[in-house]
Amino acid sequence: MNPGPRSSTGTDTVLGKVVAVLGAFTMDDRGVTLAELGRRTGLAKGTLHRVCGDLVASGLLERRDDLYRLGRLMFELGMRASVERDLLEVATPFLEELRAEVNETVHLGVRDGIDVVYIAKLGGRRQAAVPSRTGGRLGLYCTAVGKALLAHAPKDVLESVVAAGLARHTARTVTAPGILARQLAQVRTTGVAYEFEESRLGLVCVGAPVFDLDGEAVAAVSVAGPVTRFNPQANADRVRVTARGISATLARR
Repeated sequence: MNPGPRSSTGTDTVLGKVVAVLGAFTMDDRGVTLAELGRRTGLAKGTLHRVCGDLVASGLLERRDDLYRLGRLMFELGMRASVERDLLEVATPFLEELRAEVNETVHLGVRDGIDVVYIAKLGGRRQAAVPSRTGGRLGLYCTAVGKALLAHAPKDVLESVVAAGLARHTARTVTAPGILARQLAQVRTTGVAYEFEESRLGLVCVGAPVFDLDGEAVAAVSVAGPVTRFNPQANADRVRVTARGISATLARR
């Protein structure tokens, strides 16, 4: 279960309590009990009950059979406020063309703290067991799209990633900071990043960064597929060209 967005807002204010409750939901949740929300937020039962009641009344949460889930209003507000909306409008034609070429799963991700957040996922006609999902999070250090972003992030981001711990997801996950640093240097040299069964066994991936007019890596593109049929090195040029096309279009807007 992937964690929700991190927030520095404390729970000593009403707003802080609301943020804690909304941020406690994950992409995998289909319904969460009040007791489980209490465990995730640390809020007292009475306080949590009142906050959840107000959120249900406002439409930010829905309650069904004593289970809570994010309400439709949350989706509507998110679509209105999304800072990635322009990026998606620019990137989508390029992503669709890339998917047509490779017939595998194509991603567009952005960095949020020490995570990559997937803002688009286009499945290929040949389905693959990929742990990503639109709106979901994975580590920057164990995914190709994440490494493409991490390689061009400020130095303190890498320090934070290492400090948080390089958790081992598979036997091939890179957990040594020195090896990760060398991989990131290679990304900056070649313009592409790779994952070889680091987030999930049997999955390989190639990614490339998308830059804005100021040269900041604002997103990354990747293609993922099963190791039995997908060759990431053979598709590196396609991914690199796609990322450059998105970057050039963003620069003209």
